[in-house]
Amino acid sequence: MLDQVNGQWPVGWSIATFVIAGAATVVCGVRLTALGDTLADRTGWGEALFGAVFFGLATSLSGIVMTAVSAADGHPQLAYGNAVGGIAAQTLAVAVADAVYRGVNLEHAAASSQNLLFGCLLLALLGIALMASFGPQATVMGVHPASAVLIAFYLGALRLIRSRERPLWRAVRTADTVTDVPDSSSAFAGRRTAGIWTEFAGVAIVVVVGGWAVAQAAESLVAGTGLKAGLVGAVFMGVVNALPETVTAIAAVRRGAVTLAIAAVVGGNCLDVLNLAIGDLAFRGGSLYQAAGPDELFLTSGALVMTAVLLGGLLVRQRRGWGRLGFEGVLLIAVYATIVAALAV
Repeated sequence: MLDQVNGQWPVGWSIATFVIAGAATVVCGVRLTALGDTLADRTGWGEALFGAVFFGLATSLSGIVMTAVSAADGHPQLAYGNAVGGIAAQTLAVAVADAVYRGVNLEHAAASSQNLLFGCLLLALLGIALMASFGPQATVMGVHPASAVLIAFYLGALRLIRSRERPLWRAVRTADTVTDVPDSSSAFAGRRTAGIWTEFAGVAIVVVVGGWAVAQAAESLVAGTGLKAGLVGAVFMGVVNALPETVTAIAAVRRGAVTLAIAAVVGGNCLDVLNLAIGDLAFRGGSLYQAAGPDELFLTSGALVMTAVLLGGLLVRQRRGWGRLGFEGVLLIAVYATIVAALAV
């Protein structure tokens, strides 16, 4: 039975796994949003910082497992494609949440210097990953030095963003800006904080199990259908990887936690870049970055473009855009569609 679980699955099983894991992710994502919004208030971290760190970690757990399992099984391109494909798909989640938000453009309402800084961090992390891919081959005990640089860069930036010094830049408040204030009417008002943390961790574990199942299904799809690893990793795994952030962003918007919605996406994306370091550690065939093919590098460049577009939207803060989306929402959809079309060729 164990060999059947760990071996190649039939294509039908693989497709069913993607569907079931996606459905479980939707349910878990909605619950994580409610729990995360409450914990953001009780810890005093606020929606932006809590969403980018703890919330981003919880929603990224499935992607972490997918990348680690694929890399350990000797599928570096699948692992790399999942990590970066999740970033592209998750950034697209901002456009989806923007369409759901009833009011002004979401990026206008969720103005936050912390969200902007996390966006800048994401650009830097993706740039480091590209430098490792194009740079000289260099590993220490099978691990590329860029993996340590990614982790150090993230921790250093996190310390900078958490700084409590008086900020020298603030977003101009308007009548449409939604301020992050504690919600005293929370449904969890009567529950102890320890109990909420326990449930938060329990839901996150379910997401982890789903991530392992998706990784196994993706490997079987590549072997059973002949589809390119870059396409399966970037689109199939990437979309499932992005579901937690997409669902939680929509749920957060509907709860009025607009800052949390943006923070969950951008923070989750930063942690997804760190997935490359985890995959590099798990991959025993050399450097994961050097194993990335043209499809994976093209995808990384696309994720950079999408992040820059999102940052532009946060800076411009357009009240009304094209249709129900800001200009950045339309551009995000166009760029992502271009990426998928190019990978499918």
